[in-house]
Amino acid sequence: MEKLLTKIKSPEDLKRLQESDLPLLADEIRKLLIDTLSVNGGHLASNLGVVELTIALHRVFESPRDAIVWDVGHQSYIHKLLTGRYDRFSSIRTPGGLSGFTRTSESEHDFFNSGHSSTALSAAFGLSQANRIKNKESYTVAVVGDGAFTGGMVYEALNNAGRSDSRLIVILNDNEMSISPNVGALARYFAAIRANPRYVKFKAGTERVLMNIPLVGKPLAKAVYNLKTNIKNLIYNSTMFEDLGFRYIGPIDGHNIDQLITALQAAKSMNIPVVLHINTVKGKGFEQAEKSPEVFHGISRFDPITGEPPVSGKSFSGVFGDFMVQTAKIDPNICAVTAAMSAGTGLSAFSSAYPERFFDAGIAEEHATTFCSGLAKGGMLPVFAVYSSFFQRSYDQIIHDAAMQELKMVFAVDRAGFVGEDGMSHQGIFDAAFLNTVPGVTVFCPAYYCELEAFMQKALYETDGAAVVRYPRGKEPALPMDYQPSMTSFDFYGQANADVLLVTYGRIFSQCASAATVLSKQDIHCAVLKLNVIKPIDEKALQAALKMKNIFFFEEGQRHGGIGESFATMLLENGYGGNFNLTAVDDEFPIHDSVDSQLHKYKLDTAGMVQTVAEVLNNG
Repeated sequence: MEKLLTKIKSPEDLKRLQESDLPLLADEIRKLLIDTLSVNGGHLASNLGVVELTIALHRVFESPRDAIVWDVGHQSYIHKLLTGRYDRFSSIRTPGGLSGFTRTSESEHDFFNSGHSSTALSAAFGLSQANRIKNKESYTVAVVGDGAFTGGMVYEALNNAGRSDSRLIVILNDNEMSISPNVGALARYFAAIRANPRYVKFKAGTERVLMNIPLVGKPLAKAVYNLKTNIKNLIYNSTMFEDLGFRYIGPIDGHNIDQLITALQAAKSMNIPVVLHINTVKGKGFEQAEKSPEVFHGISRFDPITGEPPVSGKSFSGVFGDFMVQTAKIDPNICAVTAAMSAGTGLSAFSSAYPERFFDAGIAEEHATTFCSGLAKGGMLPVFAVYSSFFQRSYDQIIHDAAMQELKMVFAVDRAGFVGEDGMSHQGIFDAAFLNTVPGVTVFCPAYYCELEAFMQKALYETDGAAVVRYPRGKEPALPMDYQPSMTSFDFYGQANADVLLVTYGRIFSQCASAATVLSKQDIHCAVLKLNVIKPIDEKALQAALKMKNIFFFEEGQRHGGIGESFATMLLENGYGGNFNLTAVDDEFPIHDSVDSQLHKYKLDTAGMVQTVAEVLNNG
């Protein structure tokens, strides 16, 4: 039998299917997700949880006339399948293939480039207001997970949008945290009634009749509304959304397509801001993902039968986690803070061993940073473990509540540098540049596990004020046979008679060392300056560099405002008259690819470094 998915080239094709076909379509989608992501990796559990919701959305709404805005966008895989991208789905998260998030360049059905949490409601409200101003009778739907409600932007948007005149529908996808508890059969019964379009029309008609009764109409309508609200609040134990001006529908079974379609039609008929609260199971339909949704949230390739991933072994995140557990045994002031990423940052063991000193701030990096300031002010020694791309959100708090306060805290910045298949929204290539602007912050950049442990120790106990230790995703690079890390602010490596200096920091030191070896065979004698502390740069390292005729700086980060530009400025200020060349990411957002391919593209691997040095010197 022909697969239903092969018939769907657009949402219009979905609407032509029989209702009895929809559960079969959901099964097809789940199988395709498991098969494809077992090879490509990606966000499995979150997508398995929104299969029925996505089908219902595209049955009820008219995309792209009606806009569907996905928060984070990591759960938009089914949306891609139903909007003409089935034929390319096998390419997801591969070079030149579909992105793992929504991308406006991919499809007219993607309305917003996504990647980070808690932004969809603000964007959707703005879009709905633009439609109102232009007299477009279209709807805007924001699909927001319950995890996003731990981020402050959601509440700012709710407060702004609730009492507006807009056709805005917020889908609260509740798959873990109960915001509005479902209290038994009675609550489910009333939720089903309230989600029925006939009920909505009857309710609106009743209100109009009451309002038109002379003299007593308005007071009577208000009294009925208050009575209804009090009864409803007693049942649902939640008033927040309607207090903010939204109509609330739910909770609805997020895996019942018929109920979802009925509820979405009801939300459309209201023509005011609506919150539709649905309950879903993360990982639905794949037993291993249902049992361990956090493991299958974002996963590399895995066995589609057993769910077992390849053995990953040691990693920077794991080494950091072990260090934190060992240090906390000795120092009772050590606290660990994360922003909903305890497993990803290696803090699972710490959270079990020292629960009273472990804090998950939710998807609220700004709050987490200032929270650390409060811990530090109270005499604790906080370590905030955070991905580089998420750390960007804390920039204001780093300045005002960490550096300016001169408080002692450590930021363990994971996923620094290229991250590979997660693409442009997750690249850790901005932190070095923005930290470079903050007075009083010390930034360590280890290339190896032993350096990570040593620099964490220095950041905690040998550095004043806020300190940052930034390290890449995954495993440590190759260690040159003749190199021994000094654990100081910089290292020199290479030939004593060199007249070419390669300068770098972090994991691409390994590439630089290999490039120096290759270049020596071309009679180009190189030394390598490895910066272990990239802010502030050690004056002794600068003085050593001033003696070199040709300096090549290789940086796995942004060119503008980065460490290479700072190093060049310092050289000029000290009268340097030689040749300086900087290779870095130049004013662009790197797209999804493997880390090795990204390093090669930006000439930050051995081959690229050799080519750059040879071409510059030969043309000079």
